[in-house]
Amino acid sequence: MAYLIGMSDNEFLYNLWYVAASGHEVAAGAMITRTMLNQQVLIGRDMHGMVFALRDFCPHRGIPLHHGTFDGETIECCYHGWCFDTRGQCTKIPALLPGDPTDLGRIKTQSYPCHEVDGNIWVYIPPPKTKIIEHLPDIPSSPVPLAAGGYIHVDSVVFPCDMDHAVIGLMDPSHGPFVHTSWWWRSKRSAHAKEKHFTPRGMGFSMVRHQPSKNSRAYKILGGKPETEITFQLPGLRTEHIAIGRHNIVLLTALTPIDSSSTQLHQFMYTDIGWLKLLAPLLKPYGKAFIQQDLDIVKKQQEGLVGDHPGLLLIGDTDQQALWYYKLKKDYLESQANNLPFINRLPEKILRWCS
Repeated sequence: MAYLIGMSDNEFLYNLWYVAASGHEVAAGAMITRTMLNQQVLIGRDMHGMVFALRDFCPHRGIPLHHGTFDGETIECCYHGWCFDTRGQCTKIPALLPGDPTDLGRIKTQSYPCHEVDGNIWVYIPPPKTKIIEHLPDIPSSPVPLAAGGYIHVDSVVFPCDMDHAVIGLMDPSHGPFVHTSWWWRSKRSAHAKEKHFTPRGMGFSMVRHQPSKNSRAYKILGGKPETEITFQLPGLRTEHIAIGRHNIVLLTALTPIDSSSTQLHQFMYTDIGWLKLLAPLLKPYGKAFIQQDLDIVKKQQEGLVGDHPGLLLIGDTDQQALWYYKLKKDYLESQANNLPFINRLPEKILRWCS
C-alpha cells in the first residue's frame, strides 16, 4: 500500500523523442503547429518530402510563423516578411536596404531534431533555452518490420489532464471491466484473476509474451492462437505486439504533454494481415470508441482533482505499474540533473490482479 501525492509541478521529461503528428497530417509544402512540453513547435514538410521542426516564433516581433506562408523552401512571416529556411536560419529581411550591415547569419529561430519513422513525425524536445545534446537517443520504432501499407492512424485526441495521469490511465490494468464495457470488448461479469510476468526493458518494462485473456473478445476475430507482448517506455509509449503465426499486429499509443494540464494521445496500428487492412475502415470506429471511453473517464476524474485534493492511494499489484512509472521518471530526472546515463533499476516480477 502506498500513498502517492504526485509531482506538484508535473515535471516534463526533456531530451527525449515525442510523437508530434501522423505523417499524413503534413503534406509537402505544408506546415502545422503543435504545443509540446509547453513549447510552440512548427512542423512542416519541404518540397522534397523531408519533415522539419522549428520554434513557432519569429524573433523579430514574436508572431507565430504558422500564420505566415511556406512555399516548400522558405517560411515568410506575415508581419514584416522576414524569411527563414527549414533550419530556422533567417534568409531575408525586406525592410533592410542594400549595404545594411545587419548579419542575417546571426538571426535564427530554434530548430528541433525531427524525423519521420514508421509513418509518424517525431520531434526531440530539449529543455527551454538549452542547446541540443550532441548524441541523441534512438527514435523508438516498431518491434517488427512491417510494410508501409500496413500503417493505420487510428485517432489523435487531447486528454484534459497532465502527463502523469494520462500515463497511469494508459497502463492501468483493472479499469477495463468498468470503463470499456462494450459488447465487442468485455463486461463487468467477465472479470477474473490474472497473473502476468513483467521484466525491465530499456527505459521501461514489458509484460512478457503471453496468450491474451479469454475475456478480451476483440482478439477472437484474429483466429488462430494469438500471443501478445505489451511494453511501456518513457516518456509515454505503450506498444502491444500481437503475433498470430507468421503475421503481426503492432498497436502504438504515444502520449505527448501539451502543457501541465493537457496531453495529446496518438493511436496507431501496423499490420501485415491483408484482410485486416481491408477491414480497417470498418474497425477504426471501434478503436475511436475505445479511446473515447478513456477520455470520458479522465474528464470525470479531473472533477475530483480540482483544488486541494487529499492525494491518491495506489495499492497492490494492480497499481504496481503506476508506481514503476513514477520510479522510472524520478530516476530519469536524477540522471539528467547529474549528467549521468539512465539506469533501469526495476525488478523482474510476477503481478496478480483481477480484471
